[in-house]
Amino acid sequence: MDERTVFQSISRKHVTCLGPQASVRDAAGVMTHANCGSVLIIEPPETLLGILTERDLMTRVLARGLDPERTTAREVMTPNPICVPPETLVSDAVVMMLERGFRHLPLVAGTKILGVFSVRDALPREIGAALSQAEFNEQVNDVLG
Repeated sequence: MDERTVFQSISRKHVTCLGPQASVRDAAGVMTHANCGSVLIIEPPETLLGILTERDLMTRVLARGLDPERTTAREVMTPNPICVPPETLVSDAVVMMLERGFRHLPLVAGTKILGVFSVRDALPREIGAALSQAEFNEQVNDVLG
């Protein structure tokens, strides 16, 4: 069976996004309404500035005691997120996420934002393949490093 691409695997093709001046309270509301774990921060027409995730809200806002009404998305987003093209294999994307410690990857083709791949979009067999590859990469790095 051929492995899926990240674009084939994402369930929602709608991009959830906000402007950089939106409050983190608004961002949390948008994520809750869309039932997703991240929102892309863009400047019109479609310039990707960053990504704001549930984890960012917890660690960069709540844990620091910031006011969600007065804190903007720009202040706590992850700027310039790593993006992948839509033809990236799911296992390759999951390896990247495991090695770099994040769970959301924006999909872009040229300058067009196509969606966000989440580790939740991967099938168990794709995650298994990624875990095996990540473990191999770690062993190689230990030997070479």
